[in-house]
Amino acid sequence: MRWKDLRRSSNVEDRRGGGGFGFGGGGRKMLGGGIGSIVVILAVLLLGGGNIGDIFNVLSPGGSQNTTNYQQTPQEAELKEFVSVVLAETEDVWNTLFREQRSNYSEPVLVLYSNSVQSACGYAGAATGPFYCPGDQKVYIDLSFYDDLSSKLQAPGDFAFAYVIAHEVGHHVQNLMGVTDQLAQLRQQLSEEEYNQYSVRLELQADYFAGVWAHHADRTKDILEEGDIDEAINAASAVGDDRIQRRNQGYVVPESFTHGTSEQRKRWFYKGYQSGALEGGDTFNAQNL
Repeated sequence: MRWKDLRRSSNVEDRRGGGGFGFGGGGRKMLGGGIGSIVVILAVLLLGGGNIGDIFNVLSPGGSQNTTNYQQTPQEAELKEFVSVVLAETEDVWNTLFREQRSNYSEPVLVLYSNSVQSACGYAGAATGPFYCPGDQKVYIDLSFYDDLSSKLQAPGDFAFAYVIAHEVGHHVQNLMGVTDQLAQLRQQLSEEEYNQYSVRLELQADYFAGVWAHHADRTKDILEEGDIDEAINAASAVGDDRIQRRNQGYVVPESFTHGTSEQRKRWFYKGYQSGALEGGDTFNAQNL
């Protein structure tokens, strides 16, 4: 990905070196956490979105955040710059697309943390992976997930990481569009197995939105290099429910899927990349996922 000469976002909050948590009431459910949670909590929740808050729904705000003593490595320093550029590119694309729809785009804040973090949705450790919290409209990422993508998920590459960020921002777009609230209401009315089917559609739509971002960012900034889309597709495939379950437990349980199969995830991302049109991402009414 061509990124070093591009704008950095001012919406990055660095909490690395901080932490702290307490037990108590939760908040709104987290979305997207699990892109990196696969190794630790995979049997309970599988990547890319979903409701991590169901696992960590015990935790209340509390603790401290202190980054003054955090010593980042040169790789982390470069990754921070990269994340800031990708976030800025999502801001440019979604501001434009929302403006075309005669609406205003409220830019999310991206929080960098290490080891653990407190959000409006509750407490999460690094094993949770990147996630979006609709309660505070923030994306949370531990930069160690970049290495996890390569070593644990066999999905290396800078644009694989860009896809992850764009997916979480896709959850923010869903929140602004009212999709998140609609799903929250359904959650109170449906069984877990029934709700899982809607969760899959939520995640696939966020994948589609990540593809829409890639389409427009490349068209306006020429950010893509050879192999970048393949990296993103590989990452989307790596976090499919079927692939994760088969690798970690040797078999799949389709009714427990919350994020979609490898084939579905890469197909919806690529569909968004090819189209670039918001209206093509209505996964909730799609007959064939």
